[in-house]
Amino acid sequence: MPDPQVRYCTTQDGVRIAYTVTGAGPPHILVADPIASHVQLEWEVPLFKRLFGPLASNNTLIRFDARGGGMSDRVFPMTLEESALDIQAVVERLQLDHFALTCFQFSTPAVVLYAAQNATRIRRIVFLDSFLRMRDLLDTPQARALMSAASIDFEMATEALGAVSFGPGREESRAHGIYVRSCVGPEFFAQAPVTATFDATPYASSLRMPALAIRHEGLQYVTPEMTRDLVSRLPDARLFTVPGLWADDPEGLADHIRTFINEDIDAPRTKESEGPSGVRTVLFTDIVGHTEMMQRLGDEQGRALLREHERITRELLTQYSGTEVKTMGDGFMASFGSVTKAVECAIALQRAFAEREGKALNVRVGLNAGEPIEEDGDLFGATVILASRIAAKAGGGEILVADTVRGLCSGKGFLFADRGEFVAKGFEEPVRVCEVSWRHA
Repeated sequence: MPDPQVRYCTTQDGVRIAYTVTGAGPPHILVADPIASHVQLEWEVPLFKRLFGPLASNNTLIRFDARGGGMSDRVFPMTLEESALDIQAVVERLQLDHFALTCFQFSTPAVVLYAAQNATRIRRIVFLDSFLRMRDLLDTPQARALMSAASIDFEMATEALGAVSFGPGREESRAHGIYVRSCVGPEFFAQAPVTATFDATPYASSLRMPALAIRHEGLQYVTPEMTRDLVSRLPDARLFTVPGLWADDPEGLADHIRTFINEDIDAPRTKESEGPSGVRTVLFTDIVGHTEMMQRLGDEQGRALLREHERITRELLTQYSGTEVKTMGDGFMASFGSVTKAVECAIALQRAFAEREGKALNVRVGLNAGEPIEEDGDLFGATVILASRIAAKAGGGEILVADTVRGLCSGKGFLFADRGEFVAKGFEEPVRVCEVSWRHA
């Protein structure tokens, strides 16, 4: 793929922003961390090419340098609102009406603000090692040490940044230090007291579009608490945790991103994955004794446990190709095109809840399959209501499924125990349910 041509646009406050357009397909804007953004040189960096190349294979990939770095004007934003103007300038120049966004680390607060202001334009957002408040990162020991080092020896600080981002002793780490010095100067780090005031927390709850938060476990300065705080404030977000650092598998990272951003456009479907035409498997989870748990643990500890439930559920929904329909605080509603994937996900959920470090989460799970009514991203009708009623019949640590689900899973290797019939509220005919013997699956 040839290196893209660098173009320029101008923000409302007169700052020139460099951008590139590569590939073909639905538009996708990738907003990089300004510390490591140079729209011309990045295509000479093998690791970036291994990430950007696959992203441009199915989409029109749009990249730009935020103000203060790369090939854009070296004028630093003094407010979060000024940072968001950079995205706005690129979108307006390209006349984009409906697009996906991916953001890295430092760029997250500006993206959250822009998305809150332009919600109808954005289909989906991917947050990569992200956080809402700049101060959360800048107050970490690693960031404080880096800022202090940059004020004394900029070259040494950028070399250290490469080691932190890519791992010590790697050739990519040494090369990254050189690359960073092409992207920003020492004055970028001196700007930290201003940058630390950027906080997108008030805007996160208004982002109703589907979101995926990817966090690399090896990246120490972006803590799990930062990521969980972000995900807990987004109404429709999944969390996916990846081992190591992104440099360990840039192609795999690109695959996660492009699969999610194109999920509502061209996700491949087969008869095996969809099941019979129109059939969806609906899954409900519910924390048993939620009210008593909150009273016993208190607000802070109780909310922390809820976030753990949210993290586990969203991570496994992503892994098993499930779609989160809604969350009810102490439970989830999700749907699957494959009944097999739905049952596998239910088993994985109960195993994860049972093996949770500390104390097991006491959760019940219920599933039903049918043809629900879909409207504005939500599901309605008898299929959904019955799935909810079945979940309510389950005990803590149990998976109950409608006999319909058991029939569709025939020959798939699952173990079921007949739990008899019951008359669900609102239904005239009795419903036979089965328990999935997940501890022996």
